[in-house]
Amino acid sequence: MAGAVGGLISLPAWANGWTAESVRSVQPFISAEQTELLAEMVETIIPATDTPGAKALNVHQFVQKMVADCYDKSAQDRFKNGLESLDSWAQKSFGKPFSQGDVAQRTGLMTQLSKSADSAQKDFYGLVKGLTIRGYMTSEYVMTNLTHYQFIPGHYYGCVPVSKK
Repeated sequence: MAGAVGGLISLPAWANGWTAESVRSVQPFISAEQTELLAEMVETIIPATDTPGAKALNVHQFVQKMVADCYDKSAQDRFKNGLESLDSWAQKSFGKPFSQGDVAQRTGLMTQLSKSADSAQKDFYGLVKGLTIRGYMTSEYVMTNLTHYQFIPGHYYGCVPVSKK
């Protein structure tokens, strides 16, 4: 029972300290244009500051891999529909495709999606935001350079001198 619960809680093995190579899909389930759009969306959620942004860390590849490997077909379809609709939502909101909007316009659209009465828009935004944060925080860069993560149990000293008192 405890093993089953642990298996449900834990991420796939590739999802901790992942790199672009470890999450690269053999057969991507979204188009190259949708991948670029997803990259712009995750960069809007976590932009570059004095640390790399989500796009620079290839978090969009993590999001794509998680949706492809860990979500059912209906969730994958909702994800693809959300990406297909993102540009039309951007056209309605600020008159340009999402990737051509400035930071304020993109952020405004994200805020609209998060507060939308349409559950499809709100669910799509929630899915991408949650996976973006998870992907960023479990990336190799963040785990090694910012959180200084050490794999449990940490250091093991199997043979140490013992002093007599």
